[in-house]
Amino acid sequence: MFKKFFLLLIAVGSLGVFPAAGGPDDPKPQYSKDGHLQAPENFREWIFLSSGLGMNYNPQAGGHEMFTNVFVPQWAYHEFLKGGKWPDKTMFVVEERDAESKGSINKSGHFQVEAMGYGMEVKDSSRPDTWSYYNFEMDSKEASANPKGGCWQCHEDHAAVEHSFVQFYPTLKPVAKKFGTYNEAHEKVE
Repeated sequence: MFKKFFLLLIAVGSLGVFPAAGGPDDPKPQYSKDGHLQAPENFREWIFLSSGLGMNYNPQAGGHEMFTNVFVPQWAYHEFLKGGKWPDKTMFVVEERDAESKGSINKSGHFQVEAMGYGMEVKDSSRPDTWSYYNFEMDSKEASANPKGGCWQCHEDHAAVEHSFVQFYPTLKPVAKKFGTYNEAHEKVE
């Protein structure tokens, strides 16, 4: 009986009934024929890493404050937990949302409202630069990589783990420290 059941499982699997790797639960970067990154689907269902309000990496104050919400696919998050490094094909989405302080019963503080757009950071060793950065409008279907420089150089110079700002992800910072992948020098305030 067990042998027949095992053979049935093999036959069903060969018909493609079981989910294949790289499906919606295992999102990886997809590119158009001209090399543009295609917009990911359902990124708000990924792991939420952190949120910031009005963060600005320039010495001049930014003007309008927005929330930034950071998401990463579940499979990449779980791999990071195992070794403190991001696996190849990891994607980060940094969604920007407008901030308001007056609404409903709120008397102080800020809350998130409309999405303004999002940026993506992708680790993909098959691309010219292993780490690439993209900007999307909310209705964009694809985006070309930003020129190497700006985002790439800032992440190269200041990211605590590889090209990621783990110093701002409170649940992952201790993981990276445990595995010795955390760059303490990039935590210093300049």
